Amino acid sequence: MASSPTAHTAVRRPLDTARPLDALRCDIGGPEPLTRVVSDHLRRLGATVRDGGPGDIALGGGEFAPVLARTAWGAAGSGIEDEATAQAVTGVMAVHGRRHGAPRGLAVEYLATATGLLTVQGLLAGLVGQARGGPPARVRTTTADRAGLLTLSQYLAAAGADEPEAVEHAPGGPPFTSADGVLFELETLDPGAWAAFWRALEAPADAIRAGWRPFQFRYATACAPFPVDLHEVTRRHPWARIRQAAAQSEAEVCRLRTLAERAAEDDGADPWSLRVLGPGRPTTTAATAATADRPLAGLTVLEAGRRIQAPLAAHLLGLLGARVIRIEPPGGDPLRGMPPACAGISARWLALNRGKEAVEIDIKAPGDRTRLRELVAEADVFLHNWAPGKAAELDLDAEHLGTVNPSLVYAYTGGWADRIDDAPMGTDFMVQARTGVGEAAHPAGEPPVPSLMTLLDVLGGLHGTEAVLAALLLRERTGHGVRAESSLLGAADTLLAPALRRAAAGAEPRRPAGFRHPLRTSDGWIAPSDTSAAAATAYDVTGMCTEDALDQLRGHGLTATAVTTDLSALHHDPRLSGPIGRDAHGAPAVPDPWSLA
Repeated sequence: MASSPTAHTAVRRPLDTARPLDALRCDIGGPEPLTRVVSDHLRRLGATVRDGGPGDIALGGGEFAPVLARTAWGAAGSGIEDEATAQAVTGVMAVHGRRHGAPRGLAVEYLATATGLLTVQGLLAGLVGQARGGPPARVRTTTADRAGLLTLSQYLAAAGADEPEAVEHAPGGPPFTSADGVLFELETLDPGAWAAFWRALEAPADAIRAGWRPFQFRYATACAPFPVDLHEVTRRHPWARIRQAAAQSEAEVCRLRTLAERAAEDDGADPWSLRVLGPGRPTTTAATAATADRPLAGLTVLEAGRRIQAPLAAHLLGLLGARVIRIEPPGGDPLRGMPPACAGISARWLALNRGKEAVEIDIKAPGDRTRLRELVAEADVFLHNWAPGKAAELDLDAEHLGTVNPSLVYAYTGGWADRIDDAPMGTDFMVQARTGVGEAAHPAGEPPVPSLMTLLDVLGGLHGTEAVLAALLLRERTGHGVRAESSLLGAADTLLAPALRRAAAGAEPRRPAGFRHPLRTSDGWIAPSDTSAAAATAYDVTGMCTEDALDQLRGHGLTATAVTTDLSALHHDPRLSGPIGRDAHGAPAVPDPWSLA
């Protein structure tokens, strides 16, 4: 049963100016890299923010008791003290480096960004719980190492599955280069379009066949070792011919844009949008199931999502106490069978969907759409990531479902949020290419290359959770239903904000050459902290074992840590602030991103 959005006694905010944090104040303490996103997003949501204070983050005011949060890089004494060491320990360097054949650090503040988003979620969830009549929230601590494990949860699950990967982890992958030097990404989800594109460019038939599977699985494995013949084919054709081949085949190509180009067109828009709809249902009861630990208990989320973005958003709402019901096509989500499996179910699928209920509905069938509307009538949130325009075509957009449930939070996690003209397909790697993430992810002196980690799908999912929580709070404070929209473009803008500011100011937007390249030892790799990296290069550790190399650097007052190269070893890594467990199917399960005090 949907909870009443008017159970709280708050004074209703004017709809034309309402933001969920209007009239609230926040004092922010903690490491600045981890609180950058917290400060920015809370301001965008309406709070008055004071940065640089000591201690915890405190958000409250008006009718709300303060909600407290704490953020840190890792556990005390773990050696995780900044972005570089957090990426090294959690396996981010290992996964991002797969396409290169060796661990590499992302040259963007990826884990700091994820940690900030999770911190905002914890704060918003605490306020939602209070607004629903629950007790004051306990202090939620968010650490970068747990954020890192969450971002890699699908890769960690695959590493601990009952069977091997479907595609070998080996170097290789996009982007491609045209004869006139244009770097570009290629995208298609259709094997027929893939084959037609390459046939139009006269690629060898055996290379076309051999290339599809690693290309298809690159989202899952973070590498794409397809035949080098395909790269050689594109180098024989000018960009105009390649674009023509894409148009003929219904594949899509996108030129890699620079950070300077993205900065020039950046409109400064919020990374999500919240739109108040019609008035909700009259109050029927003030009873609530919300608790300090599970502020969303008693709420129901319907999720019609595939792959990562929407499922991850719903997964996090479930961790905060909501009941999550997946809307799956007849026969169930086909990604349940994606290898590798644990107890017959895809380990990757379990990473984002364990614990959810499921209902099979054919949204193209009128009778099943009626069933869906009946579910919506009793839900609090409807969340999807369907293709643009599909919901409206099926009369399942916010305006349609709002007539069934006026109190509904209708949430859409998409690609572009209608902010880019002539935008390509809204998938992770295409958005990376179009926004300059490919350039930012690697330091100066290296060609721009979108990471084959699903950077934006994950950050897009985190933005989706944040948008839903903000919408739920706005619903409580206004008594109206809310439409919330987030996007991969918004995720890219959040991640790139420091680089885009440098580019807009005419400064070098990329990090210096060699930035976050770990050092090779005789038996592995070590990663200096960012502040120690320049000095660490003065010491030759190639002939030393990892333990001795770390001792030498630490003996000179430098900070470094061993790079995780085997994700399965993280189960027993004492540097982590929370243990990796196993779910009921035997699949690896990362700890919740928040710990409670």
